[in-house]
Amino acid sequence: MERRIVGGPGASPGPDLVGEALTARATVDEHGTVTGWSDGAEGLLGYASAQILGRPAASLLAEEPAASDLPPFAELPRWHGTLALRHRDGRRIEARVLAHHRTPDAGARDWLLVSAVTGSQPHPDDDALVRQGLLLSPFCATSVHDTNLRFRRSNRSSQGALGLSDDDMRGLRMSDVLDDPMVGEVERLMLRALETGEPQYMENHARAPGETREHAWSVHFYRLEEPDGRVLGVASTGHDMTEQYWARTRLQLIAEAGRRIGSTLDVTRTAQELADVAVPDLADFISVDLLASLDDLHDEPPAIPAAGGSLALRRVAHQSVYPGSPEAVVAPGEVDEYPDGSPPVESLRSGRAVLHQVTEPAIADWVAQDPLRTSRIRDFGFHSAMSVPLSARGTTLGVAVFARHRHPDPFQRDDLVLAEELAARAAVCIDNALRYTRERGTAVTLQRSLLPQSLPEQAAVEVASRYLPAGARAGVGGDWFDVIPLSGARVALVVGDVVGHGIHASATMGRLRTAVRTLADIDLPPDELLTHLDDMVGHLAIEAEGGERTVGDGETTGDVGATCLYAVYDPVSRRCAVARAGHPLPIVVSPDGTVELLDLPAGPPLGLGGLPFESVETELREGSLLALYTDGLVASRDTDVDVGVLRLRRALAGPAASLDVLCDTVLGAVLPERPTDDVALLVARTRALDADRVATWDVTPDPSAVAETRKRAVGQLASWGLSEAAFVTELVVSELVTNAIRHAEPPIQLRLIHDASLICEVSDASSTAPHMRRARSYDEGGRGLLLVAQLTRRWGTRPTPMGKTIWAEQGIDPAPPSLIA
Repeated sequence: MERRIVGGPGASPGPDLVGEALTARATVDEHGTVTGWSDGAEGLLGYASAQILGRPAASLLAEEPAASDLPPFAELPRWHGTLALRHRDGRRIEARVLAHHRTPDAGARDWLLVSAVTGSQPHPDDDALVRQGLLLSPFCATSVHDTNLRFRRSNRSSQGALGLSDDDMRGLRMSDVLDDPMVGEVERLMLRALETGEPQYMENHARAPGETREHAWSVHFYRLEEPDGRVLGVASTGHDMTEQYWARTRLQLIAEAGRRIGSTLDVTRTAQELADVAVPDLADFISVDLLASLDDLHDEPPAIPAAGGSLALRRVAHQSVYPGSPEAVVAPGEVDEYPDGSPPVESLRSGRAVLHQVTEPAIADWVAQDPLRTSRIRDFGFHSAMSVPLSARGTTLGVAVFARHRHPDPFQRDDLVLAEELAARAAVCIDNALRYTRERGTAVTLQRSLLPQSLPEQAAVEVASRYLPAGARAGVGGDWFDVIPLSGARVALVVGDVVGHGIHASATMGRLRTAVRTLADIDLPPDELLTHLDDMVGHLAIEAEGGERTVGDGETTGDVGATCLYAVYDPVSRRCAVARAGHPLPIVVSPDGTVELLDLPAGPPLGLGGLPFESVETELREGSLLALYTDGLVASRDTDVDVGVLRLRRALAGPAASLDVLCDTVLGAVLPERPTDDVALLVARTRALDADRVATWDVTPDPSAVAETRKRAVGQLASWGLSEAAFVTELVVSELVTNAIRHAEPPIQLRLIHDASLICEVSDASSTAPHMRRARSYDEGGRGLLLVAQLTRRWGTRPTPMGKTIWAEQGIDPAPPSLIA
């Protein structure tokens, strides 16, 4: 037994189980003092531990080496060489020493020196040891070949791998022993190693005779030579790397799944990505089924029903090593009932992956009642299957079934672990896609409910529109458009875009659209309307900052803001007043085909506050085309805005059978295949009201002028063929003109417009708006406006640059088409 040496950690390894006394061990600290001494060291130099511990190690040297001969020991991790040592009896001993520079647990560095007590001379049995070690190696398959590449000798491992003995193979080439296409590459590398003397390396996959499992081999080829350089042949050594190969393959497959699964927020595509990753590296066929109850995307996924009944599963994706997946029993999109006790249902209800051979009762009993599945298993030779639940965030979504038929090896436990990892990654992505789809569906429904369901009837312009919600990760945005009939046969055209995406943006859009309609109803000019809208967006921003909102997938938040363009077209004057708040410029296409951007001041986006907006008024010839749009139409990650606008201008200039056809043409020509933002497009072709459909009179600010004014109005109605409206018109004209004379300032003007309705307008220079009130029984006046409101379809007042205009609109029979230009 070795003695424990105090102060010499590592000098003695412990009990002498393998002849430790045959190794001399000593430890020396950084100062050169001996701190450990073993029995083997005593046997080598004759010093007992008590005689040597604490002494300088240099005292053991037979001669002091020159300083120039010493290596930089402090920088070396290890040193080896021959030392001349002095035995206790005075003899000089040449010993081969191996020294390790180490840091023990105590923390102080020292040197561990070891030397063989038996010396370094070869032993007579060494050659036999080498020979038997190579021949009997269970892990390294080694064969030697002569210069003609003929087998001469193989060790036990190589004979086992090839399934033949030395006597069976001697004199044959590798191509004679193995019938495999890769043998040609093996012999080519063997020949290169033989000719060049450079070692060659290859990795191959082969199945040993009598085995069903394919092995992965790492093989080296190297030339064998005599000491005098005479070439004897070539050797091959192969290491079975099957387990390492499959471990590496699994890691690569997991990494590939991380890159490929979940590239979109589409449920079907995500499931297909899982299927594409699994085949053919893991399975020969895979099906991905989701619970049919998930079809109602407005609700959270329901719980799995209790045992005792079947489960309805919808096939979302599948993949096969054969084109077209001929093994599949269920087509994508179809629903199939899986009985209780079948592996997919067992996996879903237990929440655990299961591995079965097709001969096991779990599968045999299931398919026994299904002739089609039975025939598929028989025809394609299915032999092994795994059912893995798709679960994410505590919710079970469906099941993935992996199967093998062409691959000869059945699934192993490691394959089940890999399938669970792939399914877990895919389940999270599928759940994200389902949540996004629900979120986006809610946002789209909300947004469409807030957009015009149909465009209102009006005669000022012919209109068509398109709205496309984004189909990418950004989610639904806040784009909107509107067509608002105004007094005096005019019409307002609106397009806007709220910053952000998701339900919040849609809700904000709805509030802004309502505000625009309210402000338009009081007939504010475009610049004033945007000013009021800007104030409202500022208030919304303050509300958003003061409240906490939970944000779902596909929704972005931040400061509330928007852009907007508001235009008012008058078919009587053919003039259009436009103002914008940070919105893209509208495009005008003249009847002669000229396309130009309407030059407007940019105006700040809504929400900045404190900055002015400017209106520009321009004349539009009859038949002109006005195009309003959001930036999603002309701007994208891959397209510059200027390029998008150029494409839009070209598309608008082309011929089209109708405005609806033109809208479709524009979207097809301008938009990329997958738009990344919402798109709103509103196109309007201007109409003009004939001059003989409008009558205007200046009114003397004297009560006596009321009668003459009534008479003129009645005469004009007669010329228009509207005598049936004369009674109501007389009352309206009388009331409005009388009020203007009594309560307003001159000049006073009466205008009648014969459009789809009959419009009576009285303008004056006063900015004071009239108010309808309830007259008491003894009041002499105060009933006029109430009477106007009762006799007409609608009435109101609007500001003008010189004062105000009070108007009233009567319903009449539709005018003949010839009356509307």
